Amino acid sequence: MGKYSTISVPEDVKAILGKRKGDKEWGEYLIEIYEAAEEERRRRAFEKMREMLTEEDYMNMRRSSEEFRERFKLR
Repeated sequence: MGKYSTISVPEDVKAILGKRKGDKEWGEYLIEIYEAAEEERRRRAFEKMREMLTEEDYMNMRRSSEEFRERFKLR
């Protein structure tokens, strides 16, 4: 078992999180929250990029990637 640490949070925050975590251990629940937040961050970044790029941009990147793979050789 790993070492434990105490994190000070306001009582109202702990009460809210405590209700949501249910029977899970605090570590497991906090990792779950972190992973969900990271997934959402990646999803938003992908959507933002998708909004910025045109179909032509996508095709140019694809073509460039294919050319790179065809020409790349280890020596």
